[in-house]
Amino acid sequence: MKLTECYHFGKGVKINYKTAAQWFRRAAEQGYPAAQCNLGKLFYKGKGVAQSNEEAVKWYRLAAQQGQPDALYNLGVCYDNGYGVVQDRDEALRLFKRAAAKGHAGAAAAAGAMEAHRV
Repeated sequence: MKLTECYHFGKGVKINYKTAAQWFRRAAEQGYPAAQCNLGKLFYKGKGVAQSNEEAVKWYRLAAQQGQPDALYNLGVCYDNGYGVVQDRDEALRLFKRAAAKGHAGAAAAAGAMEAHRV
């Protein structure tokens, strides 16, 4: 994962999202949840790969199934807004709560905001 981070964040090399995506994909296909989540982020943002919310959701879901907090949160954002999935705010809230239980502060804030606005 370290080489991937070099290309993704420009640590010691020039940022190259395409190369980062290639390395993230290799690790993601081997089941590494952090790599799956990071590859999802690249698809979500269209950095180094063609932008695709559906591909982002695919990789977030794989990482979320392993309990990766950022993936749980990002998948929740997708469900909350209907990015790459049918909008489902109940599922979004469930994902935000799971991520919050793992210490994800953004997910805790999102879950709190959603619950505060429920009627």
